[in-house]
Amino acid sequence: MAQVSMTVRMDSNLKASFDALCAQFGMSANAAMNIFANAVVRQRKIPFEIKASEPRTYTRGIEAFRALRAQAQENGLQDLTLDEINEEIRLAREERLSKRSKP
Repeated sequence: MAQVSMTVRMDSNLKASFDALCAQFGMSANAAMNIFANAVVRQRKIPFEIKASEPRTYTRGIEAFRALRAQAQENGLQDLTLDEINEEIRLAREERLSKRSKP
């Protein structure tokens, strides 16, 4: 099978730590990257869990969206077109700017 070269950019401190750890495992960083690539292809997924360090940020965003959607429904605004939504945003921004400019 033909071999190809791949370039990966990473922080120099991370690279040094990665190289040192791979050496402790008795392999090169190149071998470790090949093992990783083979695992991804074989499993058809990243072979470890990837998650956000602060999951509440996403949850709070969804909660805020749902609250706004409920408020829009209560006020009869759930069927606004995109142009109408953009106009509402423009008016709100104008109002906010006019409040800031008043002493």
